[in-house]
Amino acid sequence: MKKYAATIKDIMDRYPDFKLNQIKDRYINQSHIQPILNEFEKDVELFKIGYSANKEPIHLIKIGSGKTKVLAWSQMHGNESTTTRAVLDVINALINIEAKETSEILNNISLYCIPMLNPDGSRKYTRLNFNHVDLNRDAQNLTQPESRILRNAFDKIKPDFCLNLHGQRTIFSAGPTNKSAVMSFLTPAEDKERKITEKRIESMKVIAQIADDLKEALPGQIGRYDDGFNINCTGDTFQSEGVPTVLFEEGHFPNDYTRETTREFVVASIISSLRSIGTESYKNFNTEAYFNIPENDKKFNDILIKNVRIMDTIKDVSIQYSEKLVGNKVEFIPKIENIEDKIDKYGHKEVDGEGKILEIAGQKTPVANVIVDKIFLNKEILMVKCD
Repeated sequence: MKKYAATIKDIMDRYPDFKLNQIKDRYINQSHIQPILNEFEKDVELFKIGYSANKEPIHLIKIGSGKTKVLAWSQMHGNESTTTRAVLDVINALINIEAKETSEILNNISLYCIPMLNPDGSRKYTRLNFNHVDLNRDAQNLTQPESRILRNAFDKIKPDFCLNLHGQRTIFSAGPTNKSAVMSFLTPAEDKERKITEKRIESMKVIAQIADDLKEALPGQIGRYDDGFNINCTGDTFQSEGVPTVLFEEGHFPNDYTRETTREFVVASIISSLRSIGTESYKNFNTEAYFNIPENDKKFNDILIKNVRIMDTIKDVSIQYSEKLVGNKVEFIPKIENIEDKIDKYGHKEVDGEGKILEIAGQKTPVANVIVDKIFLNKEILMVKCD
């Protein structure tokens, strides 16, 4: 059993009781979550707050009766589905699980949640919306209906805190280490100078509380996302308007390409943040604890094959997966990224070629930017497909 801090341990011990097993794996769209929303409706306030560019409905869930208002949104990028599964798990817990943690949240917080802001991108499993616009670069111009829907919700609710729920690629490490960044967090900058303002300090302290609650469950696997300022990003815009905002970036747990293990850590992170905001326990932390979280680095490839012979020289070969929706399933397509004398990275899967000759099917000499189904080391097959 994973070791969480006492503040959230009891509720996370019961995660199997409130996990929504009907939504799993990487691909979910509006059709998958609608039955869940229908079931939730008897226990929450459910609003249809608009339609996407391709006329899919966008919903807002309200639960809790507390004075502190928290606005959360997920799947702004359609191919980042783990936080949607997780936030619906959290709402299911708030509805059905009697526990100290859920009562603290419900009594102190009014949670407003948009579980799927970009249903068109979600259906096609793409980052962009139907009009090929990145909604997280549209916070100022508001050219897209989804951007305007989120902005209208923000203006109407006037939240005290925002939770901006995202996912990141497998390349990220927690600092320049061999630990993947399973969860990363950021308090966005308010200006180009990245000043440490009063409201940024509040969100920094919330993140420090989350990191403390998860540090035993994720030792060395929590990162701090880069805080480069871009006013066109939603989190930067809301933070610059004086609302403490926490960016969540769920990442890769070893051998978990479905991100079902990561999903649990997202649930724990959301519950930690809501509880700490509701009880104001985050005020016990300081900004030093936030800056002690290692900043994300890009130290991983999906597969790293070391010390192989190519054209009579010893090389390292890195392989990275791209994600492709095939039917109703996301497939991971392996492609050679680099062939170099030495690649200074780690692999989620590492192979020591021990000087063996590396060849690829259909093209004996490997080259970069080629999709590979099979790799041969001294004529023996090395499987590189993601199972």
